[in-house]
Amino acid sequence: MEAFHNDRAVKAKYLKRVRAHAKADRLIQGMGWENGRGCAIGCTLENYDHSRYPIELGVPLELARLEDCIFERLPKADAMKWPAAFLSAIPVGADLSMVWPRFALWMLRGLPELTRPDVKAAVDGVVTLYEQWVDLGVKPAAEKWRKARSAAAYAAAYAAYAAYADAAAAAYAAAYAAYAAYAAAYAAGRLARRKFLQSASKELLRLLKTAQPTGETKP
Repeated sequence: MEAFHNDRAVKAKYLKRVRAHAKADRLIQGMGWENGRGCAIGCTLENYDHSRYPIELGVPLELARLEDCIFERLPKADAMKWPAAFLSAIPVGADLSMVWPRFALWMLRGLPELTRPDVKAAVDGVVTLYEQWVDLGVKPAAEKWRKARSAAAYAAAYAAYAAYADAAAAAYAAAYAAYAAYAAAYAAGRLARRKFLQSASKELLRLLKTAQPTGETKP
């Protein structure tokens, strides 16, 4: 899959759209798409359907969900700039397939010290799988993800992601455990959670910007 289907016009179309919605105060946290207003996904597609990202933008589904998650949790001033920043960071024609595993590995490696043995064991197992994915460029089989996650970590992750993620996607269930561990660690600190999301948004933009094009870009 090539970002923006390797076509500068596609990127320009969606970037112009989200900027127009933001300027007109139609970019709203907590709203999918309704009456010409909506969230990061809604104002990009003018439709609230994450599955359209690969089809319309050439952007993997998991990155659409990640964009949405960060948008909804950023402070309002930062959130209003986020959709345009997200699209701007993506090189036309880039291969984005490794952005998600690299982001997940960054998140896992940055976890605070885990004191619960079962959670630590689950996260360590997930780290190993993501390291293999990033180092070898091959996604581990679903059965390995299932073995790596503990019931406790999965239950916590399900609660943390239920608001926006497809909990039935077994391939990403292990990654949910990483976010759940963060959520548990920062449950008592709103400022700490905000700082984490700001760091996460910067790291995601960095990974997007450094994704390599797959070939010659269309004029």
